[in-house]
Amino acid sequence: MRLRLLSLLLIPCCLLTACGAPAEAETGPKQYQATFLDVFDTVTTVMGYAESQEAFAETAETAHDLLLEYHQLYDIYNDYEGIRNLKTVNDQAGIAPVTVDERIMDLLLLCRDLYEASGGKVNAAMGSVLQLWHEAREASVNDPAHAYLPEEDAIQAALEHISFDSVVLDEEASTVYLADPGQSLDVGAVAKGYAAGAVAAALPAAMVLSLGGNVCVTGAKPDGSPWVIGVQDPDGGDTDYVQRLDITSGAVVTSGDYQRYYTVDGVAYHHIIDPDTGAPARRYRSVTVLCADSGLADALSTAAFTMDEESGRALLEMYDAEALWVYGDGSVTWTEGCVAYFHS
Repeated sequence: MRLRLLSLLLIPCCLLTACGAPAEAETGPKQYQATFLDVFDTVTTVMGYAESQEAFAETAETAHDLLLEYHQLYDIYNDYEGIRNLKTVNDQAGIAPVTVDERIMDLLLLCRDLYEASGGKVNAAMGSVLQLWHEAREASVNDPAHAYLPEEDAIQAALEHISFDSVVLDEEASTVYLADPGQSLDVGAVAKGYAAGAVAAALPAAMVLSLGGNVCVTGAKPDGSPWVIGVQDPDGGDTDYVQRLDITSGAVVTSGDYQRYYTVDGVAYHHIIDPDTGAPARRYRSVTVLCADSGLADALSTAAFTMDEESGRALLEMYDAEALWVYGDGSVTWTEGCVAYFHS
């Protein structure tokens, strides 16, 4: 293993969410975990069963290397030798189409479909607005005494350049062109989930891949029991949950206001921006979505976070997805299908 894989250890009875589990048998596959920090700017964990530490290490390394490829392709801040990524596309806005990897094209086609289905609430073309908030958050975290908000005039100007209709996708030529020179792409609402789902599909059965708030499960444990995934209490610690879910396959993705945020004059400003206002959405503390497809779950959780619950439920129904909403007062609501996953 290379040093970027920060930890690899045998954990006899610890789940991804630190919930309890029966002790493992003395023979047969054992449970292992690996963690690394160098993809998608978040903590990534691979957990699962293998006959040996060496076998698991090989699987974890494969997962890491695949995620790193996606990270570089979807990066909007950095260039990489020999790679045409989303930064390349943004740099060519209003200038020329860019030939891209099929993994970029496939992601953007999904983004286009979701843009239409969500009424613009999933919008990978709002990079001009998100960049303003990103710069303010980074500067304010580094210098809290001078924390600031983006200028409202700048936000309103940026909102003039967020129509996905200006994103020209030529599938046959595999090119992307931003017709609006003031536009830029930011796939943060979809990319982690999409990448996690693609990588999870390449993993063996009985594995869990957690990429930040995006969790993919490739099958039940060897004894047939589910993995228990915790929906974090926004006001609690890392092991405080508003609900625990029994999951044997598919994805669980949470969008929330309690991890990536900064404070100005005592008010917290998180990273989930409503495309209609150009400001952080304020309806919920978190929205957790369950469905078979991880990229879809990621996008739907972001969309539902910015929509009223009735509209969110209608969108989720279109994609056969379930969701759980945590409100600011601590109350929790959920779709009827969630009940089947509740851990007893």
